[in-house]
Amino acid sequence: MAAYVALLRGINVGGKNLIKMPELKACFEAGGFKGVVTYIQSGNVLFRSTGSDSAALARRIEEMLTSTFGYQANVVLRSRAQMRAVVESAPEGFGADPEAFRYDVIFLKEPLTARAALKSVPTRQGVDEVHAGRGVLYSSRLIIRAAQSHLSKVVSLPIYQSMTIRNWKTTTTLLRMMDESGRS
Repeated sequence: MAAYVALLRGINVGGKNLIKMPELKACFEAGGFKGVVTYIQSGNVLFRSTGSDSAALARRIEEMLTSTFGYQANVVLRSRAQMRAVVESAPEGFGADPEAFRYDVIFLKEPLTARAALKSVPTRQGVDEVHAGRGVLYSSRLIIRAAQSHLSKVVSLPIYQSMTIRNWKTTTTLLRMMDESGRS
């Protein structure tokens, strides 16, 4: 069985699509997934599943969530190997100065590529930096000038429907949880 993390978009944000984590876990278990663990309220579900077609697996999860919770589910799925690559391929120094910068990983849903997404993500020179990775964008913004950041404008763009954002701490914690659980 392969290990995955499902990164759910748009749940428990601004009072919309409220889903309790025990109910989310139960939904995944009822769907036949094994070793289901949720992490924080923003919709991170670690689990094991057979099969290697991640696009089909993501569609199956979206259908399951839509049917169970009555909202149009949108999921970005990553395997343990993909999560490891995201963490290990971060730009040099990324995440190293959390007192000065906010670090986020923008996970992209296929077929959106980092190259295409990079062209659409608004930045402000001297405040925001965005780097392309494999299936992700690494973004950082200067905390002291956060109000001047242009990165928040991405949520109003059509491309935002094909991405979900996790901070660096959440990203590294999800990988650590996958590693500690012995998921492979």
